[in-house]
Amino acid sequence: MTSTPAASTTHEDDDIVIGEGVALGVPAAGFVSRAGSAIIDVIVVMGAYIVSVLALGWVLETYIVSTGIRLEDAWFFAIQITWLVLWFIFVPVVVETLSHGRSLGKLIFGLRVVRDDGGAIGFRHALIRGLLGLLEIYVSFGAVALLTGLFNARAKRLGDMLAGTYAQLERVKRPLPQNLPLPPVLQGWAMVADVSKLPDRVARRMHDFFMQAARLDPRARKHLAGVVARQVRPFVHPIPDVDAETFLLGVAVLRRDRELQGIVGRQARVERLTASLDQLPHAFPYRG
Repeated sequence: MTSTPAASTTHEDDDIVIGEGVALGVPAAGFVSRAGSAIIDVIVVMGAYIVSVLALGWVLETYIVSTGIRLEDAWFFAIQITWLVLWFIFVPVVVETLSHGRSLGKLIFGLRVVRDDGGAIGFRHALIRGLLGLLEIYVSFGAVALLTGLFNARAKRLGDMLAGTYAQLERVKRPLPQNLPLPPVLQGWAMVADVSKLPDRVARRMHDFFMQAARLDPRARKHLAGVVARQVRPFVHPIPDVDAETFLLGVAVLRRDRELQGIVGRQARVERLTASLDQLPHAFPYRG
């Protein structure tokens, strides 16, 4: 077996680090889910805008015919600008402010816009996102939002960068239980291994690897195992001299067994304390 010194705790760019220096494992929404929610929101806003314009045109035409008053072209231009601002800036800003970062598209995809520190957004954040959204999504036909989202760790668009926000994934799939056996070659290592608590992000990636390993091409499976093993390695000591997938299997089984032992031990202590609490003190008479 070989050993490596324990690595110091580091935080990645997509972590939320609170005041105590603790990184919260809150998953950010991916580019595809953000794009899907944006498309739904655009369709809803465009549809509502077109319907409202037709209704407004009918109202104005009825008013002109009934009164005989003819409006100047400047009035029509002012009404068009006001209607554009109403539907493409005011309505999205109000919806995000009142719903604390949600919209119809985000509700469908299970997303929510939050501050970079994980808190709920306010009017200022929604206003900045709404003003920049007009340029990013509608004026540029989504090109600006597409480019900034592709090259950002949290799939942020320009409005998110200036407002200090990002889209958080609220509906996270519950991990399925796995019955993994400990490899015989790691029996001795498991007795002396020290596996510290893995960050939630790393633990999820290791779980996801075993969930999809059987469906992967052998070369892709070996490559992905190496990538995940490099993320797990700083939290394990000593490092066994085995391949990456066997190493991950040993770590997963060891974590599962030790966490189960801890749960059983805590439950036993609770049962002992509960029994003692139900008893009377020594030599105290029962007065039932």
